[in-house]
Amino acid sequence: MHASTAAPLAYQVNLSDHALGEAQRNALLAGELGFGKRFTDHMVAIQWDKDRGWYDAQVHAYGPLSLDPAAAVLHYGQEIFEGIKAYRHADGSIWTFRPEANGARLQRSAARLALPQLPVDEFVESLRQLVAVDHAWVPSAPESSLYFRPFMIASEAFLGVRAAQAATYYVIASPAGAYFAKGVAPVSIWLSEDYARAAKGGTGAAKCGGNYAASLLPQQEAQAQGCSQVLFLDPVEGKYLEELGGMNVFLVYRDGRLVTPELSGSILEGITRSSILQLARDRGMTVEERKVSIDEWKAGVASGEIAEVFACGTAAVVTPIGELKGKDFAVGDIHAPAGEVTMALRRELTDIQHGRAPDRHGWMVRLR
Repeated sequence: MHASTAAPLAYQVNLSDHALGEAQRNALLAGELGFGKRFTDHMVAIQWDKDRGWYDAQVHAYGPLSLDPAAAVLHYGQEIFEGIKAYRHADGSIWTFRPEANGARLQRSAARLALPQLPVDEFVESLRQLVAVDHAWVPSAPESSLYFRPFMIASEAFLGVRAAQAATYYVIASPAGAYFAKGVAPVSIWLSEDYARAAKGGTGAAKCGGNYAASLLPQQEAQAQGCSQVLFLDPVEGKYLEELGGMNVFLVYRDGRLVTPELSGSILEGITRSSILQLARDRGMTVEERKVSIDEWKAGVASGEIAEVFACGTAAVVTPIGELKGKDFAVGDIHAPAGEVTMALRRELTDIQHGRAPDRHGWMVRLR
C-alpha cells in the first residue's frame, strides 16, 4: 500500500502567528512539565490517497483538526500511533532514539489496520522537520525530553465497511518532564482476571487506539485497588503474562536470568523492550523470551527465586514493580527499594539517550 515514494517529500512550512514568545516558553519549560499536558507551536501533516500516494507534506500551526463527520476513523477505528522522544544533549544538540525502529513498527501497525505504510525515512524526516521549527521546545532539565506523538487516521468520508482510500499522518509534540519527579519508586500492579487486552489474531501487536481503549476499564479497576497499572494475561488460556496496559514486563531471577514474555502476536513489540534485551545481553546476562505463567511469578517472588520485576516503555523508560495484587492475593513488597539490575539497566539506557554514555549500537539519530 504505497510503502515507498519515488522521491522524498518536499515540505511546505507555515509558521504559526500565535507561537509562544521566548520568555513564555522558557517559563513553561522551567516549570512542572508533567506528561502530555502542553504542546509545541507546530505540527506535521502529510496526506495520502490510493491514487496519489503520499503528498502535501506540511509543517503548520498546532491546532484543531477539521474532519468530515463521516471520516472512517470516527466509525471504524482505523487509527495507529507511535511514541518517541527527542533529547537535548549537553552541547545543545538534539537527538532521538532508534527512530527507524519506530518507523518500522508504524508500518507494521499500518499493515494490520489496512492503512498506508509511510516510508521509514519519511517518518524520521517528519520528526526532523518539526524539530527544525520547534527546537526551542526541547527542554534541558535532567531526565526531560520532547515527546513526539506521530499518528495516522483514516480521513476518507465514507460509511462503507472497507479500508479507507484516504488517510492523514500527523506529528504533534509535547515537552515532558522526568516521569518520576521525586525519584524512581516501585509501583503496585493489579492482575486483571476478567478482561483481555487483545485476542489471538487481533490487533495486539499493532499500536492502535483500540487496544488502549480496551485497557481503560481494567485500568480503572486497578486504580480502585490502589494500583498504578494493570497486568493482562494471555487471551487463550488466561494464565500466561502478556503485558501491562501500556508497558512490557520483565522478571529478574536470583541466578541472573532476565525473562520476558515471548512475542505472541497479541503483545506489542516495544522499542524499549528490545533495547533492554540488548543491554542485558551486553552485560553477559542470560536472556529468555518465553511463556511465563502467573503462577511462576507468584511462586518465584514468594520464594525469592524472582529477585526483581520491572516494566518498560517509552514514557517511563523503566519502572520497578514492587507488588502484584489480585482478587485474593498479594505478592512482593511495595516498600522495598528498586532492584539493582532494574536500576542499572534504566541508568544505562537513559545515559545513552541523554548523551552521557557511549552509543555502542548506533541507536541515537541527530535531529538538529
